[in-house]
Amino acid sequence: MDKQLKHTLLLFLAAGIWGFAFVAQSVGMDYVGSFTFTALRNFIGALVLAPVILVLDKRKSKEVRIREKKEQKTLIRGGILCGFFLCIATNLQQFGIPYTTIGKAGFLTAMYIILVPVLGIFCNRRAGRRVWISVALAVWGLYLLCMAGGSLVLQVGDLFELGCALAFAVQILTIDHFAPKVDCVKLSCIEFVSCGILSAIGMVLFESPTIEAVQAAWIPILYAGALSTGVAYTLQIVGQKGLNPTLASLIMSLESVISLIAGWVLLNQKLSKRELVGCAIMFAAIILVQLPEKKKCEIITSEE
Repeated sequence: MDKQLKHTLLLFLAAGIWGFAFVAQSVGMDYVGSFTFTALRNFIGALVLAPVILVLDKRKSKEVRIREKKEQKTLIRGGILCGFFLCIATNLQQFGIPYTTIGKAGFLTAMYIILVPVLGIFCNRRAGRRVWISVALAVWGLYLLCMAGGSLVLQVGDLFELGCALAFAVQILTIDHFAPKVDCVKLSCIEFVSCGILSAIGMVLFESPTIEAVQAAWIPILYAGALSTGVAYTLQIVGQKGLNPTLASLIMSLESVISLIAGWVLLNQKLSKRELVGCAIMFAAIILVQLPEKKKCEIITSEE
């Protein structure tokens, strides 16, 4: 299988898991606060990866272990940074949901697909015309999907979601920087532990969770921790290792599409014609950005 196709499929799978996890997150928030939910799901995610890391380490050659030992500082620094931005993003998203509509929250959060190439400019990553066209199509598709009323009036909750989008964009670029240099599974595990610790601090300071409340929410917490965090965020790191961060963000934004499809299939929430058109436009954007470059462009590039 082509390497880029393999990494693309990994990100599609991650987006699928996140899309179905929306129900779990909503139900969990009925019993516990944002910091509590985020802390528990990340600690579970780290526990899921721990045995995987042990098995993979046993299979590594002596040369690989020596190299990874030299990369240890980079691994820890990268994991902490990724966890810091993940903590900000996930908690801002949860804070904003009660103060805005779900559709508007989804639209504003997904704005990281614009912010990634914009911020990438400051990292010396230039996006071509086709990438920007794909981003514009994706935003149009998300608008049709999430803004059924056609209005966009920013409220307090909307500002939380925009902050979430910015944090996710920075997290994606941070992963893009560190993933090629270190073991992706270990990077993911440290990211979860860091995010969990930071969220636990917020939990102690601002929330008062009870054992009864956690027990009532254990199914959504377990799903969000084991699959949405442990599996999906690891797939994100592994998948991003072989892809342009702008392309990766476009693929992962399909979470919004998949969550609507999940509601249609599992909860009998039918999609309107407007939403179906939005889905089609989103998929068109993904296909467009992955088409191979024309030879003429390659010749011009080589001459430069």
